[in-house]
Amino acid sequence: MTAQTSRERVIRTLTFWLRPAFALRCVSRFQKLVGFDRSMALAAGALAATVPLSILAGSILRHTGHQDTADRIISRYQLTGEGAYAVRQVLSLGSDTSATVGVFGVVFLVISVLSFARAVQRLFEQTWELRPLSVRNTLNDLWWVAGLAGYVTVTGLVYGFLGHGRLQVAAAVAEAPVTAAFLVWSGRILTARRVAWRALVPFGVVAGVLVAVYSVGAAVYLPHLFSSSAARYGAVGAVFATLSALFGAMVVIVGAAALGREVRDELVGIARGERPPDDEIRREWHTVIEQARSRWHTTRQLITRYRRSKDPDSDSDGPGER
Repeated sequence: MTAQTSRERVIRTLTFWLRPAFALRCVSRFQKLVGFDRSMALAAGALAATVPLSILAGSILRHTGHQDTADRIISRYQLTGEGAYAVRQVLSLGSDTSATVGVFGVVFLVISVLSFARAVQRLFEQTWELRPLSVRNTLNDLWWVAGLAGYVTVTGLVYGFLGHGRLQVAAAVAEAPVTAAFLVWSGRILTARRVAWRALVPFGVVAGVLVAVYSVGAAVYLPHLFSSSAARYGAVGAVFATLSALFGAMVVIVGAAALGREVRDELVGIARGERPPDDEIRREWHTVIEQARSRWHTTRQLITRYRRSKDPDSDSDGPGER
């Protein structure tokens, strides 16, 4: 490899994301995944799995002398007033309530958690265009559930030690590599190792950064969301707020999956030595700008015609018709 070729690859690696075609491919990938519907399905699955699991875990923690799940959420997001009360109503067991779980409760919990795991599995399979395994991957799904519990524990400890201040930036930064590693491992285990580690690394890095940014934003917005929802709907408002927060997080994950797949494909093309025309970025931006100008010109014409139809006595021509 010559120095010129090496330099060109470095430049392409650092600038491919500037191309409008790359951004359009990312949007197209997100649409193929039916991104928003997929995010809502994942959020609903996460809610169905985490609420009963959080109640059970909170009961166990309370009996061992630790903060239960409700207290941990209240402490992390600094909830007060009706927001804190609603979270306690939903996630805390009463002091006279037994912590035992019946057979039906255990079955429901297992089904809920496995359903969420399979929803995440389908996300990876569709993103990387793999044949669906469904229940045949149940053993790997169970391993993933155990890994998810470990991830939640580790991130909880991170925020317990570093989650100071309103923005909790230090905790979010420390969370990013943990999230990246967990998601790369998730893609590997949930696809039954049909996707290589290297193919998943761009997704993990992108998701780790975006989740950290989302965590900072959530630290600011969620207290208001919980308080306003609780004031309007009572205890069930905490459920609505939790679902909204989970939906936002899942949009980030699904978007990161689409972006990570396209980044991987772009890097593979660069490694193969594929070289687009030298003026490709300039030509793509020129096309985008010309299309934007054309649409703006059409919009101005429509606005002018609408105004003239409302004011028949006006005989002045708008700038779009001169």
